[in-house]
Amino acid sequence: MELKSVCVFCGSRMGARPEYVEGARALGAEIARRGLTLVYGGTIVGLMGAMADAALAQGGKVVGVLPHVLSDREIAHKGLTELHLVDSMHTRKAMMAQLSGAFIAMPGGVGTFEELFEITTWAQLGIHHKPIGLLNVADFYGPLLALMGRAVDEGFIPEARAQPFACEASPAALLDQLQRAGQPLTPEKPVLRPDQT
Repeated sequence: MELKSVCVFCGSRMGARPEYVEGARALGAEIARRGLTLVYGGTIVGLMGAMADAALAQGGKVVGVLPHVLSDREIAHKGLTELHLVDSMHTRKAMMAQLSGAFIAMPGGVGTFEELFEITTWAQLGIHHKPIGLLNVADFYGPLLALMGRAVDEGFIPEARAQPFACEASPAALLDQLQRAGQPLTPEKPVLRPDQT
């Protein structure tokens, strides 16, 4: 299926390195240049706002999804193509997933990690079959990839699922991978005990 929209999870802060803001702007601009719709959390602050502004500056379509409870704290972006104000974080994530054909996680905090792992879990359970990528700016996600390897070594993740994400430092390279991807994950079959067979 042709990729038409990309959901990006990223920080509501700028982070400590200028590379993070540069990466957010480059990603937003690249999404717009490819004629893809950017779907994100709907705020004007942090990496989220920098990315949205860069996409809009390239004439791109940008759709934000923001819970009412955060519309004052995170400051809704008033210049978006569409802004959906929803009742809860759960509704926000579900709508972002519904509107998107692929997912990218940029550097961010706990909220970004939670969104990334939830969408990855949904893929492993077969709830969706959309590709997921990490924009690995300044090797931000190196420790996460090491943790995934540790979980494989310790028997908590099957070897076949050690790399559920595409991972690139360049927005163009990452989007190339996501646009080529078919169905990167299939539902995991439960491991049966001998008395269950």
